[in-house]
Amino acid sequence: MSEPGTQDVVRLEDLEASRQLTGRKHILSLLVEDKPGVLARIAGLFSRRGFNIDTLAVGPTDDPDVSRITLTLDGAVHPIDQVTKQLHKLVNVIKIRDMEPNGTVAREMALFRVNASVEGRAEIMQFAEIYEAKVVDVSRRSLTIEVTGSQEKVDSFERMVRPHGLIEMARTGEVAITKSRPEA
Repeated sequence: MSEPGTQDVVRLEDLEASRQLTGRKHILSLLVEDKPGVLARIAGLFSRRGFNIDTLAVGPTDDPDVSRITLTLDGAVHPIDQVTKQLHKLVNVIKIRDMEPNGTVAREMALFRVNASVEGRAEIMQFAEIYEAKVVDVSRRSLTIEVTGSQEKVDSFERMVRPHGLIEMARTGEVAITKSRPEA
């Protein structure tokens, strides 16, 4: 322990919590009535049961009165069955599906603003090409890049550009839909 008032060097890696899943990843797709307060009640239900929601995405469906909420969470910390039973009891919840990760197509979108010096710009643009990403904004000192794909792809792109100087990042969270069954 150091003397009071002296500053110890703290590494960012030491402060970050582990994002490793402790068990099966759950992707929950909920169809809900598009009304005020529904999302807050659903998030509160997970919070009260001790679940941490890893990603959350909400958007409209083909029915203007119905929204889809896609949640991803680690189901091994607590059994998820109890929460889904409680979700069914909420008035505004229409349908719940616990989607198998192997049976879904899941995508996430992220925007990365990266330092792009004259020397490093070509390499960053090569990364964008390799990851099938789009450069959506260019300035003298930075590039903003849009990446769409699996969570692993977005994580991998982040690792590649971070050494160049990641200025800002915004991620949507996963949206998912079940895969089509092969026709016989």
